[in-house]
Amino acid sequence: MVGLLFPDDCRVCGAPLKQFGRIPVCPACLRSPRAFSGEYFCSSCRTPFANSFPLDASGRCALCRLGAQGFDAAYSFGAYEGTLRELIHLFKFEGVRSLARPLGEFLAAALPRDVRLDAVVPMPLHWRRRWRRGFNQSALLAAEVGRRCGIPVIHGARRVRATAPQAGLTNSRRRANVARAFAASRRRPVRGLRLLLVDDVLTTGATAAACSRALRSAGASFVAVLTLARADRRVPHPRQPAAEGRP
Repeated sequence: MVGLLFPDDCRVCGAPLKQFGRIPVCPACLRSPRAFSGEYFCSSCRTPFANSFPLDASGRCALCRLGAQGFDAAYSFGAYEGTLRELIHLFKFEGVRSLARPLGEFLAAALPRDVRLDAVVPMPLHWRRRWRRGFNQSALLAAEVGRRCGIPVIHGARRVRATAPQAGLTNSRRRANVARAFAASRRRPVRGLRLLLVDDVLTTGATAAACSRALRSAGASFVAVLTLARADRRVPHPRQPAAEGRP
């Protein structure tokens, strides 16, 4: 029983844990994730590029120029790979909720201090998926961001229909899959508010764009997206599953 509550080895690297704690990950692995680095980023959605060719004179990518993103800005702590990816999977799919605190620290570090915000909104789960998982990982992360940054958390969005997994879909099919899947909450009006939409991973941005559009349609004046990680398409990772395939 003690071994179940206090595992002997780090769930990421397998090294022996030298002290008991609520987080079954060693300090070295918790310190391991590094922030995104690169020379070329979209000025709006912060998508990294290998060179400046996809960006216009104002630094925006093609999707942002076309208005396809739906949100006003996007920030992510790191790439969806390595130790950060393992920590997200432990938190999201294996139910290690105690990771919300250190992961929330990464999120707060990724948020620019000069962005004015009125409220934090967690990415909603459909009730069936939340019932199966037992919690909404984005709500736990949003609570940490709100606490660290002194911004109130409101459940300003809801998921009005279940969607098929995003894994294996093209960019256009992903966007079609989540179209009209979200609506603003009737209990938490967002008109005129500057919102921070919090999620765990940004892949193509289709889910974040759909939810952002619902918030903007309800009158939100600004919607920024904040995630722990995003898919880095500068380097292919063919053996890694798509992040949005398991929302």
